[in-house]
Amino acid sequence: MSHDDVAPTRRRSLRALNAVAIATVLTIAPATAASAGGHGHGHDDKCAKQANDTYAEVLKCVTVDGVVEHLERLQKIADRNKDPYYPGSRAAGTKGYADSVKYVSGLLRKAGYKVTLDPFEFQFVFPAVLDQITPASASYATGAFTNSAPGDVTGPVIPVDINLTGDRASTSGCEAADFTGLDFSGANDIALVQRGTCDFVTKARNAQAAGAEAVVLFNQGNDPTREGLIVGTLGENPDVTIPVVGASFADGSALAAAGSTAHVRILPSETRTDVNVIAELPGRNRDNVVMTGAHLDSVTAGAGINDNGSGSAAILETALTLAKSKPQNTIRFAWWGAEEEGLLGSAAYVAELSQAEKDKIALYLNYDMVASPNYIFQVYDADQSSFPAPVVVPEGSTALEDLFESYYTWKKQPYDDAEFSGRSDYQAFIEAGIPSGGLFTGAEVVKTEEQAAIWGGTAGASFDPNYHQAGDDITNLDLKALELNSDLIAFAQLTYAFSTESVNGVKGKPVPGKPIKLPAPAGPQGTFNTGDGGDEHDHRPEA
Repeated sequence: MSHDDVAPTRRRSLRALNAVAIATVLTIAPATAASAGGHGHGHDDKCAKQANDTYAEVLKCVTVDGVVEHLERLQKIADRNKDPYYPGSRAAGTKGYADSVKYVSGLLRKAGYKVTLDPFEFQFVFPAVLDQITPASASYATGAFTNSAPGDVTGPVIPVDINLTGDRASTSGCEAADFTGLDFSGANDIALVQRGTCDFVTKARNAQAAGAEAVVLFNQGNDPTREGLIVGTLGENPDVTIPVVGASFADGSALAAAGSTAHVRILPSETRTDVNVIAELPGRNRDNVVMTGAHLDSVTAGAGINDNGSGSAAILETALTLAKSKPQNTIRFAWWGAEEEGLLGSAAYVAELSQAEKDKIALYLNYDMVASPNYIFQVYDADQSSFPAPVVVPEGSTALEDLFESYYTWKKQPYDDAEFSGRSDYQAFIEAGIPSGGLFTGAEVVKTEEQAAIWGGTAGASFDPNYHQAGDDITNLDLKALELNSDLIAFAQLTYAFSTESVNGVKGKPVPGKPIKLPAPAGPQGTFNTGDGGDEHDHRPEA
């Protein structure tokens, strides 16, 4: 997904914060989250009854057990979803998502929040089909590229300048000359194109111009991160009128066999309406809003418990714990819909806000995958100390990064940077010039030996080996990562509920309780050697 490089100018002037300034007087009790209940949603206990407006109370009452309870409910919701196309999922447009909305909004209303179900329209995409007919008979995992045309084609598979051996370097389909000498004169020809070098849409346009009636675009296979199923986007207005589906490297290799024929089908998409869940607790300052969000939908393959049940459950537990607090600033939580379809819910929400409403949002915090089973701790790199940001970073965002990093430092936990890329639901906020930050524990990127030595886990395996797969279920979590990040999410929310002065210059009040100073950030570990940064959700149309 493309994004502008220029964000609107904000009405308020923002105050820069240097790294040492994060050692502000903050109220913290030296405790970790308790393992017992007391998370304040339907429990007759102290946590459910008290205001929870000190760090000691919040860090005690936001528990990993409470967060896991929400995740177990989301898993049951997915299990009960018998959608004819995407059973077992919580994908936008399905009963699994509708029931997730009902669960989250019901708890928030009961807790006393003003809850709004914010509607938006999107294109519901039906599952694509990719079957090989000859010389072998097989059905392959696939998906339609975003903005692909519908179609139903059965015919010969024609490989286009593919490279299945050696370094598997590929410029397949990038030039019109790649199709020279290939016979696409039939009525049902399927171009088999390999990922690599140029944009997906360039490959699709060249195949269409050569006479293909469908395209199978399979993964490059040149390293472990480019072997699985690839389903990308053709970008906006691609001018491609034939179906384009994805395939893994192994399945593409099978389709490249001599005499191969296949069946490709993409049904027309359907306009559906879904909702974001927005919950607000008014503060003394109605014009300074601390906003936090996580996407509630899963991919179509499964329950999406790490991606992104983990972020959704953590902010839900935080919201319920703070329900009786009396914040200085207004706090607003969002559970976004259709993130997996291209950040659609959050983009629609920000687009419908007036400039005056945008100006009231002091900051936005995004939590997308905070419990990856082979995790590392990462913070969005607003100060660009590790990665040049491909977007304009709103002033004030570095203060958010510093707070997260200081907390990890206080807890003696090493951390690294994640590229400040805008490839999750903070994109629309940063484009609106709103200071943003967030946490991430990794997706499909493979953990290195160096990272395994620092954070433990398995080198040579992805941070989340079940990323975007059916295996992202209730077992696909690391509870240590979930507990620490849930504490940090609650800590940050309470901090900014009382003062955002370090971010946008708006004075607040100290958090009640005994003050202590957080240490300055220890600094990222610097374990990434490329501009990847382990960031997920790359909706861009690049190869």
